[in-house]
Amino acid sequence: MREPPLARPLPDGRLHLHDGPIDLILEAFGERHEIRAGYYSAAKRFANILDELCEELPLLRSAARRDGPQPSGRVARRMASAVEPFAESVFITPMAAVAGAVAEEILEAMIMSANLERAYVNNGGDIAFHLAPAESFIVGMVERPDRPSLFGTLRIDGSRPERGIATSGWRGRSFSLGIADAVTVLATCASKADAAATVVANAVDLPGHRAILRVPARELAPDSDLGDRPVTRNVGRLDASEIEQALDAGLAVALEIIHESLISTAALNLSGVTRVAGPAFTSGNLRAMGTSLLGSAESA
Repeated sequence: MREPPLARPLPDGRLHLHDGPIDLILEAFGERHEIRAGYYSAAKRFANILDELCEELPLLRSAARRDGPQPSGRVARRMASAVEPFAESVFITPMAAVAGAVAEEILEAMIMSANLERAYVNNGGDIAFHLAPAESFIVGMVERPDRPSLFGTLRIDGSRPERGIATSGWRGRSFSLGIADAVTVLATCASKADAAATVVANAVDLPGHRAILRVPARELAPDSDLGDRPVTRNVGRLDASEIEQALDAGLAVALEIIHESLISTAALNLSGVTRVAGPAFTSGNLRAMGTSLLGSAESA
């Protein structure tokens, strides 16, 4: 029997929610009584989320299909909806959107019960946020998830539609089929950003390259939704042209997804080189922090 869910206020005013593999940090801004109400609702909703997901794990770990069976839980439905646009083009399961969907669900519980100026729920770097029209957040862009370092910051304004950001890559806590150190995506909600970041990160690749070590996912995690698909465990030295080739492949996918209005922006990072695409990155909102930028691209 596992430990009961934890809800712990932090000294700086944030709230920590923990249950098994789910670990959230959230923060709200506004009147004190509104913040308390939002935190109470977040903790109350969080208490059952892991149990709900576990009830539908076999379905959530199965390949997404447009005409396939649909889950019944609220978070599970968010996950399925986020990955559905990619179901016909790539292998993807609803688990690709689990972190963003959980963050999104908790944020909704907060803002439905409290009048907040700003709020965010951070699920291991996949973040759902709420902004009143005149409010904004400054978001750090992670160069590689396993060794937190920022290559830039991005200002997100309440006047824009984006309300979710997510990062994926082979160095992160989840497995990746590609070689991106980090792909960060901005979208209208966290679950969509999470799914898209997975797809773009998988596309940053050099298939068959001898410097890339891959291992069947099942050897690392017997219950992985990726089964026997080879996931990246190490990326050796790549020359400049190889880095450019891999980033080009991922950028093409990112631009296609932007064109289809599934996300608004993406930043792809590999071996200290970054490619960026989308209006939020080409309007001066992105401030670089010493990372080499190998060109940039803007959606049509």
